[in-house]
Formats: sequence, structure tokens, C-alpha cells
Amino acid sequence: MAVEFIPIDRETPYIFPPCVQDYLPEGHLARFVVEIVEQLDLRALSAVYAGKGSKPYHPALLVALLFYGYATGVFSSRKLEKATYDSIAFRYICANTHPDHDTIAEFRKRFLKELEALFVEILLVAAEMGLVKLGTIALDGSKVKANASRHKALSWAYANKLEAQLQGEVQELLRLAEQADQSSLPQELDIPAELKRREQRLAAIVRAKAEIQARAQARFEQEQAQFEEKQARRKADEKRTGKKPPGKKPKPPTPGPQAKDQVNLTDEESRIMPTAGDRFEQSYNVQAGVDVETHLVVEQHVTQQPNDKQEIEPALEHLTRLPEELGQVEAILADTGYFSEANVERCEEADIVPLIPEQRERHNPPLAQRYQEDPEPPPNPKPVQAMRHRLQTKEGKALYAKRKSSVETVFGIIKHVLGFRQFLLRGLDSVQSEWALVCIGWNLKRMHALNG
Repeated sequence: MAVEFIPIDRETPYIFPPCVQDYLPEGHLARFVVEIVEQLDLRALSAVYAGKGSKPYHPALLVALLFYGYATGVFSSRKLEKATYDSIAFRYICANTHPDHDTIAEFRKRFLKELEALFVEILLVAAEMGLVKLGTIALDGSKVKANASRHKALSWAYANKLEAQLQGEVQELLRLAEQADQSSLPQELDIPAELKRREQRLAAIVRAKAEIQARAQARFEQEQAQFEEKQARRKADEKRTGKKPPGKKPKPPTPGPQAKDQVNLTDEESRIMPTAGDRFEQSYNVQAGVDVETHLVVEQHVTQQPNDKQEIEPALEHLTRLPEELGQVEAILADTGYFSEANVERCEEADIVPLIPEQRERHNPPLAQRYQEDPEPPPNPKPVQAMRHRLQTKEGKALYAKRKSSVETVFGIIKHVLGFRQFLLRGLDSVQSEWALVCIGWNLKRMHALNG
């Protein structure tokens, strides 16, 4: 029996529907993004325009274009411009217009901070829709590659060596210039151009050395404060017990740059950080606090620190500044990388219950351990003792188990599904705003799923 296929007809002309509203089915993410943007206060963006020259695109159109791009894994301005021709959803958002990549890039660069401020406003919209109510927050961090190569990093030792080399070459070029009338030089040697190139490199090295020295001084001051604190603690213990404290005396820190201290010439505010696979990359450490019930990101920031131990403080600061309409944070879940006594005490001071293990959990614990009865709580426990007991109870274990299935899932989708593994912008402030855009894109995508 002959099979009748749907005919392939690429010659018959078709036209789009006369109204862009007919481009997409009801309930499409692009429609949802446009509806959310229409509820936002964009006066801080539109008030900047002077009304001179050719007509600009409305900020609402470009905001929706960026938000939908970050929600679907289209980040670069050139790819966004291309999508306005290739994608029905992007055509709908842009009302069948095509902003060029320069317009998109300039808009994002010009209004980075205003776009970042919309993060909380979108959370308030989610609260009005009944999609978010703060309770338990899971906090985690991940390394995202900077827009810079680690091969463009300049260490203190190599900077001094290269500086001496270039200064010697400058002196040699000046000597050759003085002898140019008495002796012939290679035809391809352009002394003014060679001198200019070396002067530019020397100026870059001077700036890099100044940055390395500033970082070394900041590190020394921090280490000196820690050293003095340890010394004071040892003296207090000796005075209280009348015995010499055990262990070696703490060594005072050494001022000044070390040979391996370095700065990146492309993005000097990024840092060399360990990444998966025992590799080191020029990166930033991005942080996200996720509501465990809805998987919405409610706190986000970027740090230059390679580890997470110092990130509880800024996370708590951001969480406590959230509007009251979003509810009250009751508990915070974080892995062992965030643990310190000071962090646990800081959570208690903020009336937030911490669940931060001191050590990594073992996989496949024994059966008796999994089903053991809750231990008796310690009398008059300190914050760390109370948390340690809490993590040994069935309720505490069940609550902490939600961490992996919430915040780690969010990072997994952002990096491996949406494909955000490298920043487009440079500098800590710009990177912070770009990470806010990524989190806004995720939240819109998640709100659309929850609303559906």
C-alpha cells in the first residue's frame, strides 16, 4: 500500500498573521515576559532620554528583549539581534522590529544598575501572584569564567623582570637612534613605533604593580588583625589558666607583595580561582540564595573571594533588606564551605536558623544511623552546639536535604541548560549587574512554570 506523505512545498508564498498577537500560542513564555515588564516601573529608564535625534526604541521593548534572552540562553547582543529575524518569539517581543546589536549592547551597558534594581521589583510581582513566600533559603556559590584569559595575568615577579627588560630595550633603542646618522639600521626597524610600544607596555606594568601592591597591603592588614586577635586570645587563655597555651605561637604576617601575586591585564578585578576538574580559571564567584519551595532566586551577589566562608554576611544583609511583602526568612541552608562559628552566630543574631554542617556528609550512611532516634538537646547550648544538634535530628536532616534539590538544581540549569558559563562584561560592578540579569531571566522562567 502506497504511503501518502504531507507534501513538501517550499514555493508557495506565505505571510505572517497581520497581528503579532497571533504569532505565539497563549501561555508562551514570551507573552509572560512582556506582561511582567508591563507591570514594572521603568520611569528611571525612560526619563533619561532627551527626545532629540531619531526616535529611540521604547525601554519596555529592550528590557523585555534582554529578559527573554537571558531566560532562554541568548545573551550576546549579536545573537539577540539575529534572533529578532530568526525567532517568532523574539519577533513578537520586538513587535516585528529589529534593534541592532549596538543599540542592544549600549542599552544594557547604559542601564545596568537600573536593570539590576528590577530584580527585587520582579520578586514583588511574584509575591502579588502568590508565587513566592520566603521561609527557608538555600545558599550556594559557583565559579563563572570572567571575560579574560588566565594567560593575560601578570605576576609580581614577572612584572619586575619584564619591566627591567623593557627599560633596557628602551635604552638600546635610544642609543640606536643617536647612531642612526653614522651607521645603517635594519630597514624594517621603526624606532619611534618600537619606543611607543614599549612605553605603553611599561605604563601597563606600572598600573599592574600598583594594583598588586594595593592588594598585598589589604591582605597584610587583614592578616595583621587576625594575628593580633590570636595573640590577644592566647594571652587571655594564659591569664585565665595560668598555663602556657598549647601549640605554636602564631607567626606575624609579612608585608609587601609575594612573587606569585598577580593581576589580570584584561579584567583586573577578576581572580584566578579553582574550578571543576582541578583547573584554575580567571573567574568570579557568583552566589545565589534560593527559596526551597519555589526555586526562585531571592538573593544574589558576586564576590572576588574564591571560597564561600565570607559570603554569609552579605547574603544575610541582602535577605534582611528584602521588602516585608516577601515574608520573613526563617532558616538558611548552606554547605560546609560556609561554616564558621562567626557565621552561625551571625545567623542567630538575625533570627535565622542556620543549618551549615561542619564537615562533608558521608554518602550511603549506615542503616542504623539513618533511622536513629533524635539525640537529647544539650543544656544551655551555644549557637554552634544547637546547630550541631539540629542537624542530627530527623527534622533537621529532612530540611537540610532540600538544599541539593533546590539551589544546586538552579545552578545546574543556568550553567548547563541555558549555557551561562562566562560573563560578557568586565569589572566587578558590571559583572554584578550581569549576574542579576541572569537571575532575573531564571526567575521569569520559573515564575512562568509556577503560574502555568
